[in-house]
Amino acid sequence: MNWIILVIAGLFEVAFAFCLGKAKETTGTEMYLWYVGFLITLVVSMTLLIKATQVLPIGTAYAVWTGVGAVG
Repeated sequence: MNWIILVIAGLFEVAFAFCLGKAKETTGTEMYLWYVGFLITLVVSMTLLIKATQVLPIGTAYAVWTGVGAVG
């Protein structure tokens, strides 16, 4: 189960990178909405990563998390 949580955390890492990129491309209210999306996905990703590292080794979990993000 923790491996699934870790992969989902990696997918949220992709989402927060995407939101940050879109926020830099836009202006006005749309920019702020992308930043809100960035903050939400960042919090979810970090929370899931913390949950997964309670059981999995931190080095392995971080490598998988960043690997999923890099592939995404």
